[in-house]
Amino acid sequence: MTTPGSLTIRNALIFDGESPELIEGSISIRDGRITGAGQEVEEAGIVLDAGGRTVIPGLIDAHFHAYALSLTSATNETGPLSYSALAGARRLAAALLRGFTAVRDVAGGDVGLANAIEEGLYPGPRYFFTGPALSQTGGHGDIRAANDGGCFHGGHMCEVVDGADDLLRAVRHRFRTGATAIKLMTSGGVVSPVDPIRVPQYSAEEIRVVTDEASRRGSYATAHAYSPEAIRHSVLSGVRCIEHGNLMDAETAQLMADNDVYLVPTLVTYEAMERRGEEVGLTKTGAAKNREVLEAGRNALALARDAGVRIGFGTDLMGELEDEQLAGLRLQCEVLGVYGALRSATSTNATLLRRADLGSITEGACADLVVLDGNPFRDPSVLWDESKARTVIKAGQIVSPGALRGAADFALEVSVG
Repeated sequence: MTTPGSLTIRNALIFDGESPELIEGSISIRDGRITGAGQEVEEAGIVLDAGGRTVIPGLIDAHFHAYALSLTSATNETGPLSYSALAGARRLAAALLRGFTAVRDVAGGDVGLANAIEEGLYPGPRYFFTGPALSQTGGHGDIRAANDGGCFHGGHMCEVVDGADDLLRAVRHRFRTGATAIKLMTSGGVVSPVDPIRVPQYSAEEIRVVTDEASRRGSYATAHAYSPEAIRHSVLSGVRCIEHGNLMDAETAQLMADNDVYLVPTLVTYEAMERRGEEVGLTKTGAAKNREVLEAGRNALALARDAGVRIGFGTDLMGELEDEQLAGLRLQCEVLGVYGALRSATSTNATLLRRADLGSITEGACADLVVLDGNPFRDPSVLWDESKARTVIKAGQIVSPGALRGAADFALEVSVG
């Protein structure tokens, strides 16, 4: 890893995060920030010759789970937190090497993990977390089967909280301990044992107390929701973002657009579970639920696009499926095209995070970049094919100067300017 200072990338094709047109030129970096991009850039410090390759903003995964070590909820929730944190740090480091320079953890994480990354104890993306997601009793975050007579109040990724007063206290605790947003479970889910996937969860009063408190703190609430009923229930109660949304209809997509509510689709997790469900221990009930949302996911994404919904990008991968993260870009490209998918994973996600200094290659932005081995508008596979090398830069530091799996013959030419 290089140390902060001056860095110039020349002879590059630049996707700035917003424009569909690539810019030929250079990018200058000083002390972790971009100081210029384009033709009129003065070279300084270490100079990298991109050789005509494409430079994009660092990718952002807005639906990541550091503590999702397994598809088995009990494993994720009740094992030693020290183990989950160490394994989570490894998952975060792997995501960074794939080019994800920021992630939003929407069920889990804590200030200790965030501080360890910030202080350089472990390599990882910029880490935004909600803390444990909030679930009603018998909701998506309640891990107990119908015949389980035991108690479960919460674990590392989810907490069961009922009633407006207790929810208000839980939200305030999350913000006290560093959360940047709040996650609610407002519909059933694929891996949860007792909740129908379409039925809305939490009352309007319960959701509203969460969204109001989050808004007062200058933040927002995001909701796990699949069905039109659950999405409408969430949006009308003040939720700012919908996770998944696979079963939405055109009317619901328009409601989201009219209320400026984001969608973070997670197409790759369903495709990966369909292919590898037996390998990772997906139950028969979970497989049936997964098939339902898998078949509807692409259609929902197209409906959201047509309605003008702001579409982000997320993966939601658990356990061994984490290595499918880049495949999510392939699936999003198939519906939105390369430009739409790139915007989703860069500038749109940055706006969702309320970080204007991320997701773009502009003066003053954080120098989080990925140098691809080609032009994704001509060969989209350079976005997800891990046999094609990429160089990852976070805060102006080169964290991955060589190749991902099997492409060790690629490296940028480095000289001192």
